[in-house]
Amino acid sequence: MVEVIRPLVVASGADVPVLPAQVFDPARLTAVAATGLMDTGPVESLDDLAVLAASLTGARRAFITLVDARRSFWVSAVEVSDRVEGASEPAEAGAWENPVGDSPCHLLIGTGRELIVEDAAGDPRIAHLAAVRELGIGAWAGYPIHSVSGQVLGGLSVVDDRARPWTAEQTRGLATLARAVSNSIALRQALDQAHLRISELESATEVSAALARTLQDSLLPPVIACPPWLEAAAVYLPAAGDVKVVGDFFDLFPTRDQWWCAVLGDVCGHGLEAAKVTALARYTVRAEATQHPYPATVLTRLNHALVHQQISDRFLTAVCVAIRPSDNHGTQGARGLVSLGGHPPALLRRADGTVTPIGRPGLLLGVFDHVELSTQACDLGPGDALLLYTDGATEARNPAGDMLKEKGLIGLLADTTSLDAQQMLDQLTTTLIDYTDGRADDDMAMLILRIPGHQSARPAGGVDDGAVQPQAAGSAGQPGANAT
Repeated sequence: MVEVIRPLVVASGADVPVLPAQVFDPARLTAVAATGLMDTGPVESLDDLAVLAASLTGARRAFITLVDARRSFWVSAVEVSDRVEGASEPAEAGAWENPVGDSPCHLLIGTGRELIVEDAAGDPRIAHLAAVRELGIGAWAGYPIHSVSGQVLGGLSVVDDRARPWTAEQTRGLATLARAVSNSIALRQALDQAHLRISELESATEVSAALARTLQDSLLPPVIACPPWLEAAAVYLPAAGDVKVVGDFFDLFPTRDQWWCAVLGDVCGHGLEAAKVTALARYTVRAEATQHPYPATVLTRLNHALVHQQISDRFLTAVCVAIRPSDNHGTQGARGLVSLGGHPPALLRRADGTVTPIGRPGLLLGVFDHVELSTQACDLGPGDALLLYTDGATEARNPAGDMLKEKGLIGLLADTTSLDAQQMLDQLTTTLIDYTDGRADDDMAMLILRIPGHQSARPAGGVDDGAVQPQAAGSAGQPGANAT
């Protein structure tokens, strides 16, 4: 029968041996500490190997010992007896260890080889050691156990009370088990490191997600401000999956006189590179829109900043709108100027539900030194609304793989008559989420500008098919109500 034992502390003898220099090697001591097994409780897998060592060699006791600079610590200690009375607990904190010079294991560290002793009392290598006298060791056989880097951590040893020979078969088996102990300790370390790494990654993921949310929020205005003559509502819908910093952005702000600027863009890619471009785009548009009246000029200046500041190789698409109130034959409305930089057209939904794309195609921004962009004018009356969106809306797919496309989005927008801007946005958002079954492949951003009130007839002027050419950089003129 086999009993796991807890050794008592062995007092150091009067004859203290000179310890090998290898015992104090910093690399070895680091390797011992890295096992995480010093001062631990029993390890079942190592106990099993110690039991096997005792059984294989016919020894009464077997030990797996780790050695640091001052002590030998028994990670496993088993005793073979006629019956098992159960594992006994150590009588005190030091009951699993003895001074490093008292144990034969320091000799394994010094030579890096096995130590086979048939008669401990008559062998000058260990006869003087305290462990031999105090524990009554008659015969001792041990093999070094190693770290992955080759450092000797300690040893696997078997002990009998009386002198006895060890056969070649027994020593070969003990050598094999010593390698198994080394591998078991290495595997345990690897698993511990893997668990630690997983824990670190989980913590890092949580922190990264929180930072991503914070950064994303900082790139989107928390509140959409608008004048009394205009309703506005905006939303950002992230794609399904992990939280990440994306490039969709929108903004609405006053420029000068009664003009307001609305912009919505989509930066290629995700992450910090996209965030840098998004930040540059938002603040460039805000600065340029107060200096230049035409949206095409604002986007042209944005393209110049993206190309020449070279903060990233990411490009973007954007739609920019300048809008101000107008009075058309006593009807309060608004005049809008729309420019596209590689972006899908804005959708003008009239109060009667008809929808018209607005904006002439233009090159995407941040790639070419020179881009040709134009501005298209439109008049909005009470109940009319302008929808700006990223392509995540038109490229939304249902579970069957069918894409919504521009035609589908026009149909959804047409079905929002008699709703204010926020209600329109809520209905579009709910419908898009239902369409994708909550698993959108791409992020979506939408911004709605609506003239309050209801009117089924179009305002005079309608959509101006003429394109407004951008003014030169630095122009201070403001476009008039009938500018084209």
